[in-house]
Amino acid sequence: MTNTLEHIAVIMDGNGRWAQKRGLPRTAGHKKGAETLREIAKAAADMGIKYLTLYAFSTENWKRDKEEVDYLMDLLRRYLKSELKEVQERGARICFIGERQMLADDIVTEMERIEKETAANDKLTLCVALSYGARAEIVAAAKKVAALAASGRLEPEQLTEDMFKNFLYTAGIPDPDLVIRTSGEQRISNYLLWQIAYSEFYFTPTLWPDFSPEELKKIISDFNSRERRYGKI
Repeated sequence: MTNTLEHIAVIMDGNGRWAQKRGLPRTAGHKKGAETLREIAKAAADMGIKYLTLYAFSTENWKRDKEEVDYLMDLLRRYLKSELKEVQERGARICFIGERQMLADDIVTEMERIEKETAANDKLTLCVALSYGARAEIVAAAKKVAALAASGRLEPEQLTEDMFKNFLYTAGIPDPDLVIRTSGEQRISNYLLWQIAYSEFYFTPTLWPDFSPEELKKIISDFNSRERRYGKI
């Protein structure tokens, strides 16, 4: 049975280990990982994938060494201004999910500019999770629902799953069909907990900087060999 693969979500893991294996600073792994992100986004668009969500920086990542976090933020600034340009030119719409209030004002301004400039693009929606945590996302959505209920604009019994998902950061984006995690780790790490309820999973030992369009193609082939039953027989 062949499945229609519309949305892939990726946990990009292994930048630090990639650098360590080569005797390089962790920052070198992050730089190479950013290059891989661009290549995979281009490849996904060429393969007809409509949505690609990438876990770039989690809320937990703020706890890392300040020097590494500062480097990642500077890399993000450069990436937003230059690296994403080629992806944009290939017809991609770019959006960001996460807790923007934790990011620097200049980064948020650049994110908003990119979202506005690419809003009409429709070849691929590239959704970048920055300062993102799924539990925080669900709590934020619950607060919005609670505020509506407290103001009398929503009766609790009216709330449905379809209604609730419209309060999430990913409102308007279909749930992922497939979640890929690189580096051999087999956990979700607080990523899209609501959205991946019926997603298929693929864990690869490949470190993110080494992840290639060829491997993505093989994983998609594996996905297309599966039968998704959504709880049915």
